[in-house]
Amino acid sequence: MINNILHNRVMKEVIIESKLIVYENLEQLPEDIIMLMEKAFKARENAYAPYSKFHVGAAILLDNGEVITGNNQENASYPSGLCAERTAIYYAGSQYPDAKINKIAISAGSTSKINTEPIPPCGACRQAIAEYEIKQKESIEIYFMGEKGNVIKSHSLANLLPLVFDKTVL
Repeated sequence: MINNILHNRVMKEVIIESKLIVYENLEQLPEDIIMLMEKAFKARENAYAPYSKFHVGAAILLDNGEVITGNNQENASYPSGLCAERTAIYYAGSQYPDAKINKIAISAGSTSKINTEPIPPCGACRQAIAEYEIKQKESIEIYFMGEKGNVIKSHSLANLLPLVFDKTVL
């Protein structure tokens, strides 16, 4: 009986694809995104990262025209710090609870080397972005890069976190 059950099992392979746009440099971006990325650069300069020496800046454009910035904030009690993306998202949610997040620009780099590879949001930040994308029922454009070089654009968080954990499973 057990052999029959095992032989009759159906396995299904699922392929998940992500479509991203890669810009060779900042100058190829639309002007509004260049402005947003410049705000992310400025925020990155103010990061407090004495332990990792890894500075991240994020800038969020809300549908009301407000731009919110954030940077990573560390402390000696790892992992009690907070990433740039979540700092900005939670501030936006706190101060502008009815506004929608249209776009996020992220820039990251180390004080020990120049990062030229695009650095995407970490898993915790992806989950936070997912929460707001689901809440507002609209995609959030995400642009990310190192300190210079290529910029990657995702039309939605779903490209970066395709199997999202959300309130529907609770």
